[in-house]
Amino acid sequence: MTARWEHFSHEADMGLRGYGATQAQAFEQVALALTATVTDLHRVRSSQCVTIECEGEDRELLLVDWLNALVFEMATRRMLFSRFEVRFVDRRLLGKAWGEAINRERHSPAVEVKGATYTALKVAQLANGEWLAQCVIDV
Repeated sequence: MTARWEHFSHEADMGLRGYGATQAQAFEQVALALTATVTDLHRVRSSQCVTIECEGEDRELLLVDWLNALVFEMATRRMLFSRFEVRFVDRRLLGKAWGEAINRERHSPAVEVKGATYTALKVAQLANGEWLAQCVIDV
């Protein structure tokens, strides 16, 4: 199993999927898909670290909280992120996101992400043992 992410079409919005050998890795991959909605990931340096903590009633709500926390950090700090680390403790997500300040010339941001939604929301371990984390974001 290879950790990876992908986009999927959903009407006027954008769907994100992250896959990984663990739930944490799937959450990291879907975060990469979030940044890749805005810009080319290879253009984002991972020079500054931001710590993010979320708590949720279940895995799906935790995914929405994680992505919305990243959107908040991107907007308030005017940053883009290209590397993520996630771990779970009980119903809490302890995450780190590495990135840099937005440089409009180098990053050429395509869209502004408004937030993660509950549409097509799913966090599950697939039959092959791989984890999937997906939802639709409002752009």
